[in-house]
Amino acid sequence: MHYDVVISGAGMVGATLACLLAKAGKQVAVLEACPPPMFNAEDDFELRVSALSRFSQRILEKSGAWGGVIKRRATAYEDMVVWDATGTGEIHFSAAELGEPELGHIVENKVIQLALLEAMNKEPSIDLFCPSKIHSFERNAAQVSVILDDGRELTAELLVGADGARSAVRELAGIDWQQEDYAQKGLVCVVRTQLPHQETAWQRFMPSGPLAFLPLSDPHCSSIVWTLPADRADVLLSQDKTQFKMALADALGFRLGEIEAAGPRGAFPLVGSHATHYVQEGVALIGDAAHTIHPLAGQGVNLGIKDAAELSDQLIAAKGGNLGGMRTLRCYERARKGDNHLTQKSMEGFRLLFGNTSQPLRLVRNSGLSLADNLPLIKNILAHQAMGV
Repeated sequence: MHYDVVISGAGMVGATLACLLAKAGKQVAVLEACPPPMFNAEDDFELRVSALSRFSQRILEKSGAWGGVIKRRATAYEDMVVWDATGTGEIHFSAAELGEPELGHIVENKVIQLALLEAMNKEPSIDLFCPSKIHSFERNAAQVSVILDDGRELTAELLVGADGARSAVRELAGIDWQQEDYAQKGLVCVVRTQLPHQETAWQRFMPSGPLAFLPLSDPHCSSIVWTLPADRADVLLSQDKTQFKMALADALGFRLGEIEAAGPRGAFPLVGSHATHYVQEGVALIGDAAHTIHPLAGQGVNLGIKDAAELSDQLIAAKGGNLGGMRTLRCYERARKGDNHLTQKSMEGFRLLFGNTSQPLRLVRNSGLSLADNLPLIKNILAHQAMGV
């Protein structure tokens, strides 16, 4: 079977690309090893959520998936408060001050995936192979031949790896992968707080790492992402609920009062990674297959959606040309690699800056936050960058 594009991975980024290409009339095959879990509005909140930017929302609208997100469960957040635990520095971003309806949306990952799966199923030019994985591929001047794990063969002008940080496509292509282990874990949990979250994302920077409370649709429920040294995260994972709730409320400085309830906890290792190249003849990488960043600002999925949007634009613009040709693919790489690398290094810089307890740096941090909060131009630039608008 022949397609314009074969995409390995039907996660949030791969499925977004598939929908964008299908709406432009491209024939697309999508390979996915595992179908996403089903969603029931009565279910507990999922542990893993994404802070979708305004830009990501627009791309999901364009892909036909945003309606599926909203009809399930999504929380618009209108404010963001960021402060330093070691001083008085604080900055407050407000959608109202920016003339925007919201800063973004907090959405459970499975909700985004299901909405995109629903959108893909409505596109007659998308064939979803699930469960299915790539086994190998071969290239010639005109096309890529993709062999699936069940022996079937698909051909296409372009193979896209959207298959995550352990990308089989990247490995099969022999693209080098540079990785830095932060020796940290991201602890995640859904909690109920004494005080309502006020549709606000709260983020406190501590020497051990940032703690984020992301608002959910229940006004007293938040999804937390707590960056910690790996050994400290393991201790918190093993604590009983009473100990954990006390530690968590204290870590947030009791901004939302006591932690009244805490659901199951999970943790994942934090690593920063970047592919040395995003493209080869007939092959492109997007999302976590090309880069992973520290979750400090919740930008991971937004960067991946930017990749999908840019690659889609370049492929649609390549009218009459080979979609897998290096001229088209290098345009995509140039547009995205620098931005992703800059964001990655910026997040690492923030991590090191706020993890340093020296008195001079504490003064710089707190003065910088307070100064930015009182300079509307600087604050607006920072806010619009975070929103992707």
